[in-house]
Amino acid sequence: MKNTVLNALKNYVQVNEEEGEAFISILKEKKLKRKEQLIRQGDVCDFAVFIFKGCLRYYYIQNGEDCTGQFFFENGWYSDYESFLSGNPSIQNIEALEDCVLYAFTRKDLENLYIEFPVFERFGRLMAERAVLGLMKKNEILSIYTHEERYLQLITERPKVIERVSLKHIASYLGMKPESLSRIRSRLSKKQNS
Repeated sequence: MKNTVLNALKNYVQVNEEEGEAFISILKEKKLKRKEQLIRQGDVCDFAVFIFKGCLRYYYIQNGEDCTGQFFFENGWYSDYESFLSGNPSIQNIEALEDCVLYAFTRKDLENLYIEFPVFERFGRLMAERAVLGLMKKNEILSIYTHEERYLQLITERPKVIERVSLKHIASYLGMKPESLSRIRSRLSKKQNS
């Protein structure tokens, strides 16, 4: 676990042995079974997680419908950043789509690391920037591309989603009904076979 986490951390910042050990020391293991909730709407998200194993998705309930916001896989990081920063209740639900092993750290522990090891302030900033870029990219995809273009882009850019997530959740993520996604898949399959 330690090497995996440190390698993922080094995708953001270079840490020496002391800094790496300090980061590892604030992590707490958390296991989730498939379909178990990490956060429910209304909870305050005062932690972030490193996903060692499994897949998480966050979703909203809008007009009684489940609307998927994003998927997160092994070697990725997740937090409801808005709740994490503001201390306000989350409007997200976070669910394990597979059995998961997570390593969590609290905002308080991270802030203590900021004071002791300034390199972690850079880590926090880069995580925030990546979260903003991810939201901008998702907004662009939903605003500009057709349903078919969204699906084709997902196949190309995020094959893990296609391989490991149900069509119902993929359709929700792409902003369409499952029936629409089925028609697109059928049409693409016919094109491929002709």
